[in-house]
Amino acid sequence: MNEGELTGQARTHIAEVADPNCLLHAQTVRPFLNLRRAALEEGIDLKPMSGFRDFERQLTIWNSKWSGARPLYDAAGGKLDAAALAPEERVEAILLWSALPGASRHHWGTDVDLIDGNASAEGYPDKLTREAFAPGGPFARLDEWLEINAPRFGFFRPFRGVRSGVQAEPWHLSFAPIAEKARQALSPAVLQAAILAAPLLGKELVLARLKELHARYVAAIDLP
Repeated sequence: MNEGELTGQARTHIAEVADPNCLLHAQTVRPFLNLRRAALEEGIDLKPMSGFRDFERQLTIWNSKWSGARPLYDAAGGKLDAAALAPEERVEAILLWSALPGASRHHWGTDVDLIDGNASAEGYPDKLTREAFAPGGPFARLDEWLEINAPRFGFFRPFRGVRSGVQAEPWHLSFAPIAEKARQALSPAVLQAAILAAPLLGKELVLARLKELHARYVAAIDLP
Protein backbone atom coordinates (compact mmCIF):
# COMPACT_ATOMS: atom_id res chain seq x y z
CA MET A 1 0.00 0.00 0.00
CA ASN A 2 1.11 3.56 -0.61
CA GLU A 3 0.94 6.24 2.09
CA GLY A 4 -2.49 7.46 1.00
CA GLU A 5 -3.90 3.96 1.23
CA LEU A 6 -2.26 3.36 4.60
CA THR A 7 -3.81 6.49 6.11
CA GLY A 8 -7.26 6.28 4.52
CA GLN A 9 -6.66 9.26 2.24
CA ALA A 10 -6.92 7.11 -0.88
CA ARG A 11 -9.15 4.19 -1.76
CA THR A 12 -7.38 2.76 -4.81
CA HIS A 13 -6.96 -0.51 -2.92
CA ILE A 14 -10.66 -0.87 -2.09
CA ALA A 15 -13.31 -3.01 -3.79
CA GLU A 16 -17.06 -2.83 -3.29
CA VAL A 17 -18.81 -6.00 -2.17
CA ALA A 18 -22.50 -6.26 -3.04
CA ASP A 19 -23.51 -9.16 -0.80
CA PRO A 20 -22.98 -8.45 2.00
CA ASN A 21 -22.76 -4.73 1.32
CA CYS A 22 -19.31 -3.56 2.43
CA LEU A 23 -16.01 -2.11 1.24
CA LEU A 24 -12.86 -4.21 1.60
CA HIS A 25 -9.31 -4.37 0.33
CA ALA A 26 -9.47 -6.05 -3.08
CA GLN A 27 -7.33 -8.96 -1.87
CA THR A 28 -9.44 -9.42 1.26
CA VAL A 29 -12.74 -9.89 -0.57
CA ARG A 30 -12.35 -13.56 -1.52
CA PRO A 31 -11.03 -14.74 1.87
CA PHE A 32 -13.85 -12.87 3.61
CA LEU A 33 -16.53 -14.34 1.35
CA ASN A 34 -15.07 -17.80 1.95
CA LEU A 35 -15.24 -17.16 5.71
CA ARG A 36 -18.82 -15.97 5.38
CA ARG A 37 -19.80 -18.99 3.30
CA ALA A 38 -18.43 -21.33 5.95
CA ALA A 39 -20.33 -19.45 8.65
CA LEU A 40 -23.59 -19.64 6.68
CA GLU A 41 -23.25 -23.41 6.59
CA GLU A 42 -23.40 -23.27 10.40
CA GLY A 43 -26.40 -20.93 10.42
CA ILE A 44 -24.33 -17.80 11.16
CA ASP A 45 -24.83 -14.74 8.96
CA LEU A 46 -21.67 -12.61 9.12
CA LYS A 47 -22.99 -9.06 8.84
CA PRO A 48 -20.33 -6.34 8.45
CA MET A 49 -21.01 -3.29 10.57
CA SER A 50 -17.87 -1.54 9.35
CA GLY A 51 -15.28 -2.36 6.70
CA PHE A 52 -13.17 0.27 4.98
CA ARG A 53 -13.35 3.67 6.68
CA ASP A 54 -11.62 6.68 5.17
CA PHE A 55 -9.56 9.38 6.87
CA GLU A 56 -12.37 11.95 6.84
CA ARG A 57 -14.79 9.60 8.56
CA GLN A 58 -12.23 8.78 11.24
CA LEU A 59 -11.52 12.49 11.67
CA THR A 60 -15.23 13.14 12.22
CA ILE A 61 -15.38 10.42 14.87
CA TRP A 62 -12.31 11.80 16.65
CA ASN A 63 -13.43 15.42 16.64
CA SER A 64 -16.96 14.48 17.75
CA LYS A 65 -15.58 12.58 20.72
CA TRP A 66 -13.12 15.33 21.57
CA SER A 67 -15.88 17.95 21.56
CA GLY A 68 -18.37 15.81 23.47
CA ALA A 69 -20.80 15.55 20.57
CA ARG A 70 -20.24 11.80 20.59
CA PRO A 71 -20.00 9.88 23.90
CA LEU A 72 -16.72 8.84 25.46
CA TYR A 73 -16.36 5.62 27.47
CA ASP A 74 -13.89 4.33 30.01
CA ALA A 75 -12.31 0.88 29.85
CA ALA A 76 -15.31 -0.66 31.60
CA GLY A 77 -17.78 0.91 29.19
CA GLY A 78 -18.99 3.64 31.51
CA LYS A 79 -19.75 7.05 30.02
CA LEU A 80 -17.32 9.91 30.55
CA ASP A 81 -17.86 13.67 30.46
CA ALA A 82 -15.47 15.05 27.83
CA ALA A 83 -15.70 18.55 29.27
CA ALA A 84 -14.52 17.30 32.67
CA LEU A 85 -11.40 15.65 31.26
CA ALA A 86 -8.02 17.32 30.84
CA PRO A 87 -6.76 17.25 27.23
CA GLU A 88 -4.33 14.40 27.99
CA GLU A 89 -7.16 12.40 29.57
CA ARG A 90 -9.37 13.06 26.57
CA VAL A 91 -6.76 11.63 24.20
CA GLU A 92 -6.46 8.49 26.32
CA ALA A 93 -10.25 8.06 26.55
CA ILE A 94 -10.75 8.35 22.80
CA LEU A 95 -7.95 5.91 22.00
CA LEU A 96 -9.43 3.23 24.24
CA TRP A 97 -12.11 2.62 21.61
CA SER A 98 -11.28 4.71 18.51
CA ALA A 99 -8.16 5.15 16.40
CA LEU A 100 -6.40 8.33 15.45
CA PRO A 101 -7.33 9.52 11.96
CA GLY A 102 -4.70 8.01 9.70
CA ALA A 103 -4.05 5.15 12.13
CA SER A 104 -7.25 3.13 11.89
CA ARG A 105 -6.84 -0.43 10.66
CA HIS A 106 -10.12 0.13 8.84
CA HIS A 107 -8.26 2.46 6.46
CA TRP A 108 -6.59 -0.61 4.99
CA GLY A 109 -9.79 -2.44 4.07
CA THR A 110 -8.38 -5.53 5.76
CA ASP A 111 -10.41 -5.17 8.94
CA VAL A 112 -14.11 -5.64 9.49
CA ASP A 113 -16.48 -5.39 12.47
CA LEU A 114 -18.98 -8.25 12.47
CA ILE A 115 -22.20 -9.40 14.08
CA ASP A 116 -24.41 -12.41 13.37
CA GLY A 117 -27.38 -11.16 11.36
CA ASN A 118 -29.31 -14.26 12.41
CA ALA A 119 -28.81 -13.66 16.12
CA SER A 120 -29.78 -10.03 16.78
CA ALA A 121 -31.95 -9.79 19.87
CA GLU A 122 -34.03 -7.15 21.59
CA GLY A 123 -31.74 -4.94 23.65
CA TYR A 124 -28.79 -5.69 21.37
CA PRO A 125 -29.87 -4.27 17.99
CA ASP A 126 -26.71 -4.47 15.90
CA LYS A 127 -24.62 -3.34 18.87
CA LEU A 128 -20.90 -3.92 19.13
CA THR A 129 -20.50 -4.53 22.85
CA ARG A 130 -18.48 -7.07 24.78
CA GLU A 131 -21.64 -8.07 26.65
CA ALA A 132 -23.29 -9.09 23.38
CA PHE A 133 -20.36 -11.41 22.59
CA ALA A 134 -20.02 -12.80 26.11
CA PRO A 135 -21.62 -16.09 27.24
CA GLY A 136 -25.37 -15.60 27.28
CA GLY A 137 -25.23 -12.73 24.80
CA PRO A 138 -26.81 -12.95 21.33
CA PHE A 139 -23.42 -13.17 19.64
CA ALA A 140 -21.80 -15.68 21.99
CA ARG A 141 -22.04 -18.41 19.38
CA LEU A 142 -20.50 -16.11 16.79
CA ASP A 143 -17.65 -15.38 19.21
CA GLU A 144 -16.93 -19.07 19.67
CA TRP A 145 -17.22 -19.83 15.96
CA LEU A 146 -14.82 -17.05 14.98
CA GLU A 147 -12.32 -18.12 17.62
CA ILE A 148 -12.13 -21.57 16.07
CA ASN A 149 -12.63 -20.85 12.39
CA ALA A 150 -11.38 -17.36 11.52
CA PRO A 151 -7.68 -18.41 11.48
CA ARG A 152 -8.44 -21.03 8.82
CA PHE A 153 -9.19 -18.19 6.42
CA GLY A 154 -6.32 -15.90 7.42
CA PHE A 155 -8.23 -13.71 9.89
CA PHE A 156 -7.39 -12.89 13.50
CA ARG A 157 -8.48 -10.57 16.30
CA PRO A 158 -5.93 -7.76 16.74
CA PHE A 159 -7.59 -6.33 19.84
CA ARG A 160 -7.88 -8.82 22.67
CA GLY A 161 -6.94 -6.41 25.45
CA VAL A 162 -3.62 -8.13 26.13
CA ARG A 163 -0.83 -6.27 24.29
CA SER A 164 -2.75 -3.51 22.56
CA GLY A 165 -3.74 -0.27 24.23
CA VAL A 166 -7.11 -0.61 22.49
CA GLN A 167 -9.75 -2.38 24.53
CA ALA A 168 -10.81 -5.91 23.62
CA GLU A 169 -13.05 -5.95 20.54
CA PRO A 170 -14.30 -9.49 19.88
CA TRP A 171 -16.21 -8.26 16.81
CA HIS A 172 -13.08 -6.94 15.07
CA LEU A 173 -11.42 -9.26 12.53
CA SER A 174 -8.32 -8.54 10.49
CA PHE A 175 -6.94 -10.29 7.39
CA ALA A 176 -3.38 -10.99 8.51
CA PRO A 177 -1.51 -11.44 5.19
CA ILE A 178 -2.17 -7.83 4.14
CA ALA A 179 -2.84 -6.12 7.47
CA GLU A 180 0.53 -7.10 8.92
CA LYS A 181 2.37 -5.54 5.99
CA ALA A 182 0.31 -2.38 6.41
CA ARG A 183 0.95 -2.22 10.16
CA GLN A 184 4.68 -2.41 9.60
CA ALA A 185 4.56 0.22 6.84
CA LEU A 186 2.52 2.74 8.85
CA SER A 187 5.42 4.51 10.57
CA PRO A 188 5.14 7.50 12.92
CA ALA A 189 6.45 9.67 10.08
CA VAL A 190 3.71 8.55 7.70
CA LEU A 191 1.07 9.13 10.36
CA GLN A 192 2.50 12.54 11.25
CA ALA A 193 2.30 13.71 7.64
CA ALA A 194 -1.39 12.77 7.50
CA ILE A 195 -2.26 14.51 10.75
CA LEU A 196 -0.31 17.71 10.11
CA ALA A 197 -2.65 18.82 7.34
CA ALA A 198 -5.87 17.81 9.12
CA PRO A 199 -8.18 19.95 11.30
CA LEU A 200 -7.72 17.54 14.19
CA LEU A 201 -8.89 18.73 17.60
CA GLY A 202 -6.07 18.39 20.10
CA LYS A 203 -3.55 18.16 17.26
CA GLU A 204 -0.62 19.80 19.07
CA LEU A 205 -0.90 17.40 21.98
CA VAL A 206 -1.27 14.39 19.67
CA LEU A 207 1.76 15.37 17.60
CA ALA A 208 3.86 15.94 20.72
CA ARG A 209 3.08 12.36 21.85
CA LEU A 210 2.86 10.72 18.45
CA LYS A 211 5.73 8.24 18.81
CA GLU A 212 4.35 7.03 22.13
CA LEU A 213 0.78 6.82 20.83
CA HIS A 214 1.93 4.99 17.71
CA ALA A 215 3.81 2.45 19.81
CA ARG A 216 0.82 1.78 22.09
CA TYR A 217 -2.12 1.95 19.71
CA VAL A 218 -0.73 1.09 16.24
CA ALA A 219 2.38 -1.05 16.61
CA ALA A 220 1.20 -3.02 19.66
CA ILE A 221 -1.51 -5.50 18.78
CA ASP A 222 -2.43 -9.03 19.80
CA LEU A 223 -0.69 -10.97 17.05
CA PRO A 224 -2.21 -14.16 15.63
